[in-house]
Amino acid sequence: MLPLEGALLAKVTELHRVAPTPDRATNSATIRSAYRVAAAVVLALLVTSLPILLSGKSPLAAYGSLLNGAFGSLDNVAFALNKSTPYILTATGVALCFRAGIINIGGEGQIVIGALTASWVALNLSGPALLVVPLAMLGGVVGGAAWAGIAAAIRLTRGVHEVLSTLLLNFIGVLAVSSALNGSMGEPGAGFPQSPLFNDEFLLPKLFAGYEAHWGVVLAVVLAILAQILLWRTRFGFQLRLLGGSRQAADYAGVSFSRGVMAVMLLSGGLAGLAGAVEVLGVHFRLIEGFSQGIGFTAVAVALLGLVDPLTIVPAALFFGFLQAGSLAMQREVGVPSSLIYVIQGLSTVFVLCALGFERWRQR
Repeated sequence: MLPLEGALLAKVTELHRVAPTPDRATNSATIRSAYRVAAAVVLALLVTSLPILLSGKSPLAAYGSLLNGAFGSLDNVAFALNKSTPYILTATGVALCFRAGIINIGGEGQIVIGALTASWVALNLSGPALLVVPLAMLGGVVGGAAWAGIAAAIRLTRGVHEVLSTLLLNFIGVLAVSSALNGSMGEPGAGFPQSPLFNDEFLLPKLFAGYEAHWGVVLAVVLAILAQILLWRTRFGFQLRLLGGSRQAADYAGVSFSRGVMAVMLLSGGLAGLAGAVEVLGVHFRLIEGFSQGIGFTAVAVALLGLVDPLTIVPAALFFGFLQAGSLAMQREVGVPSSLIYVIQGLSTVFVLCALGFERWRQR
């Protein structure tokens, strides 16, 4: 055996042996990860206390109103769960791409295209809800996957990095939705680009009667669990992690880079497209121009805060969702701008990344 082949084989064996699966991960490592994220959040809250103090407000009062706005009533909790749902779905897809060494920042475009295709199905098909609703959700998955597949095809055939292609496709997707709403899909006589309301029977059912939380959040958590199993318990998941860990080792092991890139991008885009379908079918009940409000970009921060692990993405997404739910109460009751939550989200992510970087530097 040639020295290079021996080294690559050893690398494959090492990755397979020491890859941190849930069974082999020690309790201390799990606790360290939890402490790292919790410390990052606490530090972000402490740092953002400074501008609150400088503005003459009380940080304790601001954070108290934030908590009350997020957890003060069941309606607030339902609102926060709905906010968290697209973050869970899109961030899970982003995390799978990151694990494979693929940087997909096109969630925004994949969300709006998924919402567009889901809306078309809901507006144009007739039949029982048990048929139309799943078909609309499937339409969202297909739309998002197809949009991500364009970026993957550009990467594989033209060598254009997916960062550039996915970023630019975001703008094209938004413009495509705008064009559709200003054209045949738009509601006649409406003063804003939006589609007609969907039929009531084609909306996502509510978790509890009288509250706005829908079953999409349950679907999102189930898919995050399935993604965790896919990533750590299947051959495909190991191939993705191998691609992300060492391209040379993956080539030697016979793992196809092109098939891996296309598969993970389709999977990621499908999850983001499903997030778009959930938003229009469960929250807005129609397609509205600009409905996504940066969900795709925020999902990247959620994936990083969740340490690009599908299961830990769920609490990270809930953290972001509940922050947004309480932000308006903080602004209304204390006078602290609701935009402060974006500072908290950004700092939490930065501090987690700094902690990871410091740990890797220390282990060298």
